[in-house]
Amino acid sequence: MDENIGLKRFTTAKFLNFALGFLGLQFAWQMRIILSAPVTESLGASPFIYGLIWLAGPFTGMVVQPLIGAISDNTKSRFGRRRPYLFMGALISALALWAFPNSDIIAGFLGHVFRFPIPIWLGLFVAAIMIWVIDACINIAQGPYRALVPDVVPKEQHAVANSYISLAIGLGSVIAAGTAPFLQYVFHYQMSIQSQFIMAALAFLLAMTWTCLTIQEKDSRDFNTNDNSELPKGSFMNDLKEFFLLSPQVGRICLMQFFTWIGMMCMMIFFTSYSIHTVFHIPDLSSMSPDLIEKFSALQVKATNYSSICFAIFNLICFLIAIPIGVLAEKFGNKKVHIIALLSMVVAYLGMGFFDNPTIVAVFMALSGIGWASVCALPFAMLSKFIIPGTEGSVMGIFNIFIAGPQVVVCTLVSWIIKKCVFETPMGINYHWEYTFFIGAICLLLAALTTSMIQEKK
Repeated sequence: MDENIGLKRFTTAKFLNFALGFLGLQFAWQMRIILSAPVTESLGASPFIYGLIWLAGPFTGMVVQPLIGAISDNTKSRFGRRRPYLFMGALISALALWAFPNSDIIAGFLGHVFRFPIPIWLGLFVAAIMIWVIDACINIAQGPYRALVPDVVPKEQHAVANSYISLAIGLGSVIAAGTAPFLQYVFHYQMSIQSQFIMAALAFLLAMTWTCLTIQEKDSRDFNTNDNSELPKGSFMNDLKEFFLLSPQVGRICLMQFFTWIGMMCMMIFFTSYSIHTVFHIPDLSSMSPDLIEKFSALQVKATNYSSICFAIFNLICFLIAIPIGVLAEKFGNKKVHIIALLSMVVAYLGMGFFDNPTIVAVFMALSGIGWASVCALPFAMLSKFIIPGTEGSVMGIFNIFIAGPQVVVCTLVSWIIKKCVFETPMGINYHWEYTFFIGAICLLLAALTTSMIQEKK
């Protein structure tokens, strides 16, 4: 039975409404990307420790998304297959987003309640736990959300649907990243880090709640997967085996994602630290005394605002070309458009590796937004053509392994390389954060070469 039978074509208004929840999700993800480095560094995290904390994302992605995807495929409730996971993921994540920037306060409260001396590492430990919770809950919502595309959108509109998700990712990121700098430069009001995380928590919860209330998902009690002999059955390992048996091209799409996301995470994980320590030349703060850290506090705020502006520019470009990317992909094919977009990001990364002028770096961040718009949409559009109806959650969850897995490489190997590439400055030690862009450029080039070998399904 083809679950696409009877699905009505989406209008522009329906696409915009469908993508709204992802806009809120991106608020949470963007605050996590931009501001986790200043929070954890102030609690004593070195580059390598920061990388290890970032392992929360890939590990929860590799475990949570496939698991929740498979469970949601078989969920039977009057609320649908996907909506319960969208709402609960947003709710728990919102609580953790509030707690994360208050980790030192929570650590102090725990010491007071249980009457024990507060070790210096406890605040960082609480922050690490909150990051794990945030990432796990984002993954709980994200996998089923991606699975909604083949669930409710006609197959011929999948590329456009994923482009609208890309649009929501871009717009959500622009608003999330740009709010604090906008208030500072226009109204001379500096939002605290705590306030920015509260903003993200509310945006995620409210937007996802709206999506859950308005999306026209079929009552999952109407699905009867037991009578479909095409559907993979059994354990996760069987699902994984069936996933790769879909087509030899699926393996190539996964390899493309693997290289792509090493490159993407080289920028996403380390760009704020690169802005603080390379563009603004602030020495490493993790080993400094509180008095010395205070001397750099104003410049650190300026550097963090600059990072937010760059992420806003990066995502604004993603927002502006998200729909044109989908239209071009329908006309010329996903593969050709995606290769060009990846190569544009390679050029941008090399530029950021060689130059540290704030204006030039911002221009290269804008250029890399072209690649980001494609990464958010076209790989999923390529994969969706091979999905067996009724297995959307499992397939998207397994596919996420090739997004999450590369992050392990970046969080461990790349952060270790940065830790080893230390140099002395008159004010203290610093690290060659720009090396991450050279590593990322190589991986994105490999992703483009792999994409050229994919034979798309018509």
